[in-house]
Amino acid sequence: MEPQLLHSVTDSVATVVIRHPAKRNAMTAAMWAALPPLLDTLAADPDVRVLVLTGDGSTFCAGADISTLRGSPAEAQRLAVAAEEALAAFPKPTLAAVRGHCVGGGAQLAAACDLRFAEEGARFGVTPAKLGIVYPASATRRLVSLVGPATAKYLLFSGELIDTGRALRTGLVEEVLPGDELDARVAEFTRTLVSRSQLTQGAAKEFADGRTDREAYWSERARESDDTTEGVTAFLERRPPRFTWTVPTSARTGSAT
Repeated sequence: MEPQLLHSVTDSVATVVIRHPAKRNAMTAAMWAALPPLLDTLAADPDVRVLVLTGDGSTFCAGADISTLRGSPAEAQRLAVAAEEALAAFPKPTLAAVRGHCVGGGAQLAAACDLRFAEEGARFGVTPAKLGIVYPASATRRLVSLVGPATAKYLLFSGELIDTGRALRTGLVEEVLPGDELDARVAEFTRTLVSRSQLTQGAAKEFADGRTDREAYWSERARESDDTTEGVTAFLERRPPRFTWTVPTSARTGSAT
């Protein structure tokens, strides 16, 4: 089966599936290159309010397809970093739904998502030390922000895999679910996200990611929006709110005007 990224949109949730069954969903150069334009398309779709990244079958992603490193390791890393940054810049909430191995480039992608839910038994690893690769600075900083410097160093220095218990304790994942409950929990949680204010989510995402130059922008969006009035009115009337503010269709995080 040809390595590829599949995608679908259902009930305002976009799902991107990493599929490369012959190599446990390892990312080829073509797959890395395909991810940023796919994310741009989904970001521009007004029907998309949440994005879920997952792997086909019982594995999330076993990393980069090592055969792609034989030609130009620098080019392979450039493509991986571009894909990681595009995922981190997606302007709406993102969630990685992880089964099985989430290793190397797979862990890089999962860390670039806003949230990570994992199935019991999943294994996580950051493995460049096994190949003599310098892990990208952006990916290293993102890993440190999730798990702290000590755990990041443990993962990077050793290349060892950790289980979901340790991943949960260190902040690498937010929730761990029994295998038969992961899909239902992801569906339930994404429905919740879809029902919430995109204005709140967009501002919170940027601020949480360290943006310090966007307070005026989001204050202006709040003044223009009816979301606060609608939220308060709905609360007082004891009904679900009907939020109307949407992310600009041409926007990626930090580029909206």
